[in-house]
Amino acid sequence: MVAEIKVPSVGESITEVTLVKWIKKSGDWVERDEVIAELESEKATFEINAEKAGILKTLVNEGDNLKIGDTACSIDTDGAKPATAEPTTKKEEAKPAAVKDVPATSETKPSTTTTEVKATPVAAAIIADKKIDPSTVVPSGSNGKIFKQDVLEALSKPGRKPGLALFARGVRAEKMSNLRKTISRRLVEAKNTTAMLTTFNEVDMSSIMEIRAKNKDKFKEVHGVNLGFMSFFTKACCFALQEWPAVNAMIDGENISYHDFCDISIAVSAPKGLVVPVIRNAESLSMAEIEKKVVELATKAKENKLTIEEMSGGTFTITNGGVFGSLMSTPIINIPQSAILGMHKIQERPMAINGQVVIRPMMYIALSYDHRIIDGRESVSFLVRVKELLEKPDLLLFGKDPVKSLLEI
Repeated sequence: MVAEIKVPSVGESITEVTLVKWIKKSGDWVERDEVIAELESEKATFEINAEKAGILKTLVNEGDNLKIGDTACSIDTDGAKPATAEPTTKKEEAKPAAVKDVPATSETKPSTTTTEVKATPVAAAIIADKKIDPSTVVPSGSNGKIFKQDVLEALSKPGRKPGLALFARGVRAEKMSNLRKTISRRLVEAKNTTAMLTTFNEVDMSSIMEIRAKNKDKFKEVHGVNLGFMSFFTKACCFALQEWPAVNAMIDGENISYHDFCDISIAVSAPKGLVVPVIRNAESLSMAEIEKKVVELATKAKENKLTIEEMSGGTFTITNGGVFGSLMSTPIINIPQSAILGMHKIQERPMAINGQVVIRPMMYIALSYDHRIIDGRESVSFLVRVKELLEKPDLLLFGKDPVKSLLEI
């Protein structure tokens, strides 16, 4: 009996996917529920599992675009399961090769990176003396042998890619993935359909960095996760969003949808492009719960295991260009949301405080917003509130000064 494996439905709006990779090859034996292929939609990467055990026959190639419901492969359930060589392997592994204790001589010295490289004695000596990575040297001798001149050439042109000819002008074309197409389309749509404007401010990160330095070890011991900056920014944004609901709203036709909850999207750089998973009801989570969720979503993103549900929705986005060294940027709104906060690199700068010039760790923050529903007063006030909460982290406990809470003023 031959069972056909069809491309499953992965979302109402998705009609086409790309077959990225065959995990199992045509002619391989597959077990039931074993992963056999990796597919990519415009929103996420997902897998196809074998519905039955048998011999696989692939019907499409890697890189092909498939419609939902198309047959990707078939499984011959009547095929004979091949005998495995596992017992033999185990038997061979159980019998280790005899090793004799031989005194180290010039012929039996342990091999090193330098001695494994095919190089003349002079070239090898220069490599060892200058601590050069042999892989950066282009050999000119037969069978990949390195000469003295090859090493000197590498030293005279540091940073040049090995094997790349001088003034090379190569061009290569790669097929754009569905995910990259979607990213491109959404970014252009955001620029063309919103009245986007960006306002800036700067945050003195001294207090947060002091809290992290004092409590990071105990925090990890108690909660099993590192104390990062994202939990502070998420908490601060949740308080500010509830005070300025327009920043947490979005346009829906001729209506404006306001949200009583804060579903915070976090921009993550994944191997196949930028993805934006969502932390649901972030306003109700503790610092540790936020950090755990950030780690979970970031790990799934790097492993291409995010589900469509985990990337759908979101009322506000936080992106951190600072991890790549960005000092300032104007982030693009993640439509249909109305605003996005950009974090940046922490840079020590001289600041005038109480008439004195002091060095403080400062971060520029940027809020890009849709001016159609968010006015300047709301956007600037939101960013000022975020700044206040970050510079006085004790306010994050109540959302306002504890003394004022006590006095109810």
